[in-house]
Amino acid sequence: MFHYTVETVKSIEEAIQSLEANLQDEKFGVQWQFNVKETLENKGYNLEKPFTVLEVCNPKEAQNILSANQLVGYFLPCKIVVYEDNQGMTKIGMPKPSALIQMVEDDTLKEIAADIENRLIACMDKSK
Repeated sequence: MFHYTVETVKSIEEAIQSLEANLQDEKFGVQWQFNVKETLENKGYNLEKPFTVLEVCNPKEAQNILSANQLVGYFLPCKIVVYEDNQGMTKIGMPKPSALIQMVEDDTLKEIAADIENRLIACMDKSK
């Protein structure tokens, strides 16, 4: 599976706050928060459910992986989404770094991607 997704009983705002705190513990910061629903509404389009994209980065890991292969920059920073599904549940999800890293066909980066993935999954699990 290309993604990892968890459900929470928290509101979207509570889930984002919890996620930001847990990410900081792993030295990841939120570089940008994109409220897709709000942006679309400002452009005259309606998205029924809230959907927020967080772009997260650990500067040390970004420097390491970009120094090894600049193509990885095509999918950096890491994306974590927080949204309400069609049943009204709040979900936190991301594309798995281990799945994305396969696209650059560089086996030396798999271990780094797996480590980042495990740390992000731990943050998401703690944020439920």
